[in-house]
Amino acid sequence: MTDRRTFPHGRPSSMPVRRRPQLLLLLTAAFVAGTALLPPGVVAAAPLRADVLGGGVTIVPGRSGLVEISGYRGAALPAGSALRLTAPAGARVTGTPLADTARFEGSVTADGASGTYTYVRDSGAGSWKDSGYPFALTVDERAVPGTRLPGCVAVLTDAGGVRRATGGCTVTVGMPVPTLGEPAGGTFVSGAARIAGTSYPGARVSVMDAAEGKVCGGVTRADGTWSCTPSSPLPSGANRLHASAAFNGVSAVGEDVDFTVTARTA
Repeated sequence: MTDRRTFPHGRPSSMPVRRRPQLLLLLTAAFVAGTALLPPGVVAAAPLRADVLGGGVTIVPGRSGLVEISGYRGAALPAGSALRLTAPAGARVTGTPLADTARFEGSVTADGASGTYTYVRDSGAGSWKDSGYPFALTVDERAVPGTRLPGCVAVLTDAGGVRRATGGCTVTVGMPVPTLGEPAGGTFVSGAARIAGTSYPGARVSVMDAAEGKVCGGVTRADGTWSCTPSSPLPSGANRLHASAAFNGVSAVGEDVDFTVTARTA
């Protein structure tokens, strides 16, 4: 038998109800209107851009270098936004060179664990979209050449402290420049004289002439010294040599040394 009863107060809750699309449109319009009514200088929240910031640098143990952080392509952030770099293990932040300009303030923690740029003056182009923001890093003198220091983190926040972009930096420990101290520059030596200098312990050193021909080579000892003797006597007259050193995938070339060979020895 068919139920033909009427329901003056509407259908029971168990019966399907057709939802009105107008409600969704009203909610969307209210959200857009609310965004438009944000106070001046306040940027609407945007999705976090992860792993977009980056930079790389190679620094010799005990020395300093600049790593430039870049990569942000999001909305322009107003004054009060900040970029913080946390130094990797085995290094410390020692400076924020861009702080000398009128647009940025810079600070470094007392222990060098991190450095921060704060944007203090708006520009028509918007902040944080330039080619790079430099941080000075100093690598520990005990760092091993060829290794990459872990733990570098870059974070960009808006004026309210909300993260807008993150990333990091690649810091590779470079190879110290080898020295060639024997023979000394400007001296007169025999053509088969011993050649010696200093380099990183364990580094393989090659002595090259002015034409980039290898004269001799050897491995640096634990005390940081190396030496070798040419397999063939050097030619009489003016000579120019330099040492190159390689270790763990990185290398460095030393300065040229000029000297004079007075005689050949068999």
